[in-house]
Amino acid sequence: MPRLLRPTVFGLLLISAVVAGLIFSVTWRPDPKEVLPVTCPVAAPTLVAGQAIKIMTWNVQYLAGKRYVFWYNLIDGSGPDDRPTREDMAFSLDEVARVIRDEQPDLILLQDLDEEAKSSDYQNQLALLQERLVDLYPCSTQAFTWKADFVPDRHIFGSVGRKIVTLSRYQIEHAERLQLPVADSNLISRQFQPKPAMLVSYLPLNDGGQLVAINTQLDAAALNNTNLKRQMQATAALVDKYESQGTPWVIGGNFNLLPIGQFLRLPAEERLGYSPDSELHLLWEKYPMLPSNPEATGIDREQWLTYFPNNPRVDEPDRTLDYLFYSPKLQRVEGYVRQEDTQAISDHLPVVGRFLLPAD
Repeated sequence: MPRLLRPTVFGLLLISAVVAGLIFSVTWRPDPKEVLPVTCPVAAPTLVAGQAIKIMTWNVQYLAGKRYVFWYNLIDGSGPDDRPTREDMAFSLDEVARVIRDEQPDLILLQDLDEEAKSSDYQNQLALLQERLVDLYPCSTQAFTWKADFVPDRHIFGSVGRKIVTLSRYQIEHAERLQLPVADSNLISRQFQPKPAMLVSYLPLNDGGQLVAINTQLDAAALNNTNLKRQMQATAALVDKYESQGTPWVIGGNFNLLPIGQFLRLPAEERLGYSPDSELHLLWEKYPMLPSNPEATGIDREQWLTYFPNNPRVDEPDRTLDYLFYSPKLQRVEGYVRQEDTQAISDHLPVVGRFLLPAD
């Protein structure tokens, strides 16, 4: 190598090493499986075999509300807004607490709560919510799905921290985070991407058994949804395992997938990223879901819509993306989407179900 080139090559290698070190220092690489801390006093009650349990799943959209069209809300990334105001987040926080207090579910599966994220003014949104609900939910656990000290995207240009959270009236014995497949991308971009996961909580029963409660949020719809299929395969494999062991389970969250029949009801521009043959079939072919396909596509389908896009072309909820799937060992007593007073809080609406636990 000519002597003149040696310093240049060395300099480039040094710069590359420094950049790689910086990226490594500001990004997050979770293990495929992690044991999570659980907050739960010994005085919290234990579930009783055969009892009724009320469960809510709700993506609260990091308390951003409905007065914005964020850059990611439009398929081409052209939404004009980057972040909500602190006042709007305060309104949404109070409204989320109001709805939860009114419903008083026994188990709450929440998606999209922020912590130390620039776009939500560095709030610890779980702590703020728990301040308002401390008397109702003594037990909780949480898992990050997106975390970085700095993301160089011009719409973010700062920190991100996004979680899924499970709140419970009843004892949580232990919990774990299971990594879901991450969308393909180049090595650098991959470090800054969200890392969806399943938050698995184990709730003991008084007869020595347990209820497994899984909270999740899958990738948003994209033109290439290959990764959504991989995520659904991983999800189905997990609940198949519990079912084969005879363990009752429930999984809820924002699956970002349509029920059968809704694809053709959407305007052509809103179908982008969805498949006519929904990947949800990997679950609904074996297990009951709430809302069921007949509910979500039947004569009363409007009652089961869970998503109201922050999109100026859409003026009401127009699709179902949020569900509770559950073991056939659980018996559904009732189920509904709370729509009437939640449409100004988040782009997702809460799904609520009440079930009977197996008696033996």
